[in-house]
Amino acid sequence: MRSYVALRMVLHDRSSTTGALLGVIAIVFLVGQQLSILFGLLNYMSVLVDHSGADAWITSENVRNSDASGLISGRYADRVMGLDDVEWAEPMLISNGLFRTKDGSYESVRVVGTKRPRLAGGAWEFFAADQDAMLDRESVTVDRLDLEKLGNPRVGDITEIGGQQVRIGAITNGARGFQGTLVFASLDKVSDIARTPPGRYSAILVRFNESADKQAALERLRAILPERSVHSAAGLSKLTRTYYFTTTGIGGSFGFSTVIAVLIGVVIISLTMYTSVLGRVKDFAVMRAIGARKLDIALVVISEAMIIAGIGVFIGFVLLSVLLNATNGSSIPSFLPDEVPALLAIGTILISLMGSLIALRVAVKAEPASVFH
Repeated sequence: MRSYVALRMVLHDRSSTTGALLGVIAIVFLVGQQLSILFGLLNYMSVLVDHSGADAWITSENVRNSDASGLISGRYADRVMGLDDVEWAEPMLISNGLFRTKDGSYESVRVVGTKRPRLAGGAWEFFAADQDAMLDRESVTVDRLDLEKLGNPRVGDITEIGGQQVRIGAITNGARGFQGTLVFASLDKVSDIARTPPGRYSAILVRFNESADKQAALERLRAILPERSVHSAAGLSKLTRTYYFTTTGIGGSFGFSTVIAVLIGVVIISLTMYTSVLGRVKDFAVMRAIGARKLDIALVVISEAMIIAGIGVFIGFVLLSVLLNATNGSSIPSFLPDEVPALLAIGTILISLMGSLIALRVAVKAEPASVFH
């Protein structure tokens, strides 16, 4: 009965209902959109680690993120291959270079060198051609999302990176890093581009056997390589994300915008619910006069808030899904982990309850005697 009364009030007072709905929709849509960009950027920050296929990374000492390792000797790969737990160990070289476009201008790119034929840590998804093209020493990749910026190169085109002639061998799909355009190439070619000494690399990627105790194997690596940093892939990914999140201002920026979106929603919900209840104080007084308790009045107001919150959450997620589908595969970073929508829905409902507290206090104070004034 109380839910029915709340529904009738929601349908009757359309202006207040619309205002409160807008508040709920604003919370779901704006916060969801901010979170999707944040998680998309987080994926960019650790994209090389997350798609490397390795269980552990060996880097220079005191590394704070995967993009800032000093050069280490390739002999570490030979040393760890002697361990029973290790399936393979492959070097990787990461550097910067200038990509020459068709009009003669240059674009800064992040070049990633991987060792043939395994190409561990290399490109993971292709838009044109495939990984076999990368077995050619002169081949490099460009990403589909960066084609326009790089002058729309095609597979087979010849260009230069860092003064070294290269051929576009394949086009990747979604291989982008936080520091910019990712270009994958053979280890030797990147060494030429970066002009690094022979046998010196940015990291050694290690894959453990399926039967190995990965944590124990990781500790053995650290024991035999005390002069180097040894991270699990998950640990290095988290370290990299934390570094960029805390040092670039992204955390503060997105946190501030999320708080503003929540405050806007709370203010809209509070004002509209308060205005709605003020207009129905006499109705609540009548309900009290015919025997309704303060608890009944409170449950009516709460039910009204829950109905509005449920409808608003639904509409907000519909709009958010439209936005995410529209930006999927575009240059706009957007990604929502599976658990985020449920948490966002629960948080929005709780915020809606908070926004109705002021209105609730007014409603329960309605006096039965005021009906006879």
